[in-house]
Amino acid sequence: MTLLNVFPLLIGPLGLQELLVILLILVVVFGASKLPALGKGLGEGIKNFKSGIKAEEDAALNEVQTEKAADPTSPS
Repeated sequence: MTLLNVFPLLIGPLGLQELLVILLILVVVFGASKLPALGKGLGEGIKNFKSGIKAEEDAALNEVQTEKAADPTSPS
């Protein structure tokens, strides 16, 4: 077995206890007052990433449609 096959077996699903430990560590490291700002920044980053991906997909789709419209001999 390779490490990639064993790695998911080592992690497993996160339960309530694991999530509470992670939250406790975050509070200790960042402080309770900075957690909302950290969450907001993470949410905005994910939102920007998704909108960037969607913009790239739309641009690629428009490019393909433009190429099909410009080439009348291509099969549709």
